[in-house]
Amino acid sequence: MLPGLVLARRAARVREEMRQGLSAFLDLTVVSLAAGCGVEQALTHAAGTGTGAMFGRLRRAIATASATRGSVWNTLADLGGEIGVPELRELAASVALAGTEGARVRASLAAKAATIRARLVADAEAQAQAATERMSLPVVALFAGFLVFVGYPAVAAVLTL
Repeated sequence: MLPGLVLARRAARVREEMRQGLSAFLDLTVVSLAAGCGVEQALTHAAGTGTGAMFGRLRRAIATASATRGSVWNTLADLGGEIGVPELRELAASVALAGTEGARVRASLAAKAATIRARLVADAEAQAQAATERMSLPVVALFAGFLVFVGYPAVAAVLTL
């Protein structure tokens, strides 16, 4: 069971890092879109700009899409399913809408980036709260030990009289 738990924790940590990378990727994409790039060009430029595991995966996915002459959004959706990041699938749906229907996607991507960051902050606060709760038991035990250490001599002196 222990290797399974260790692997599950590591996978959750990697997914968290992927979400952080996706948030940065979305911000870079919005900047490229604001500069006048097309959707696919903005995605390619944003993926090429960043560093880290998520950006590497995004670069490979975009390169695969261009090599196979497939759509970038389908490749991004596949990547989102592969790594278990549903926000990437949502991004692919938004980009598909912009690519096929010509919808304005910049505001939508900026909102998605803000939502991902808010979710990451909420998760970090929940983890901090859980760590605080786990620390209360050792503090209570330490306080009880201190009371026994200080109180025993006084109680022993009173009882021996």
